[in-house]
Amino acid sequence: MKKIFLLIALFGFKGGFAQNSSCTTNPIYRQFDFWIGEWDVYGIKGRKAGDSKISLILDSCIILEEWTSSNPQTGVIYAGKSFNTYNAVTKQWQQTWVDNVGGTTEFLEGKFENNTMRFFTKPFSFSKDTMAIRKLSFFNLGQDKVRQLGEISKDNGNTWATEYDLEYRRRKKG
Repeated sequence: MKKIFLLIALFGFKGGFAQNSSCTTNPIYRQFDFWIGEWDVYGIKGRKAGDSKISLILDSCIILEEWTSSNPQTGVIYAGKSFNTYNAVTKQWQQTWVDNVGGTTEFLEGKFENNTMRFFTKPFSFSKDTMAIRKLSFFNLGQDKVRQLGEISKDNGNTWATEYDLEYRRRKKG
């Protein structure tokens, strides 16, 4: 047993062995880089919703979001993080969201097409007799603007209702 731990310590452990250091050279890992930066985020009516810092971590394999809302809800400043990566095994982009109120959402199916990154959850139980799917879309609107649209479907993707619609505006330096 000690030999196994020693080998891991000496040679490093690549989680699942599926992804490697090609994250910096394989262009598929750079499809979502348009979201990297520091952003002021606004709701659809132009009201400041929060701040978001998006950065590359872990040898450029993960895009990390660090979100903080502008306005307290029930006395709490809502905050969360998302981890975004391309999964070389499933050939899908994926996002895992976690927050400071115990929420977690896994978008395990994602694809970049037509300058838009789009994620989907697996079907989940929304209520006693309703299954739902969430869709999360990021529209690249140029160097200084990204639209994030969160939607939910309770009829297997036939129709979608907006849960939130946000505009990310790149924070000006200086």
